[in-house]
Amino acid sequence: MSPIRMSRLESGVRVVLEFNEAFNRHDVTGMMQLMSDDCVFENTDPAPDGTVYKGKEVVTTFWQDFFRDSPHAHIEIEEIFGLGYRCIVRWKYNWVDVAGRIGYVRGVDVFKLKDGLICEKLSYVKG
Repeated sequence: MSPIRMSRLESGVRVVLEFNEAFNRHDVTGMMQLMSDDCVFENTDPAPDGTVYKGKEVVTTFWQDFFRDSPHAHIEIEEIFGLGYRCIVRWKYNWVDVAGRIGYVRGVDVFKLKDGLICEKLSYVKG
């Protein structure tokens, strides 16, 4: 396979890595620059199905509220793989609660990309 074709196949992974870096900086603007206008985000909460947020404005508001309520939020990528317009991330989400207790949970995100942007982020959590 040519390096140019391989580069296109790996582009989704690069976009998702950049999205995660923006997440860890709590940079909602940076995150949303990597999401399409018609993006869909499926949260892990509430169980069992999670809330679905549709459209850039709604998803932006979700992330702004999320970081305000979770100022120590951090995602550690444990494994990432993808090909073309799909990318899977196995992660560990770390936080500090209002009482100062450190916590974490593990999960998986399934990303779909369109035209170089994330158009779908489906999140699943263990437990």
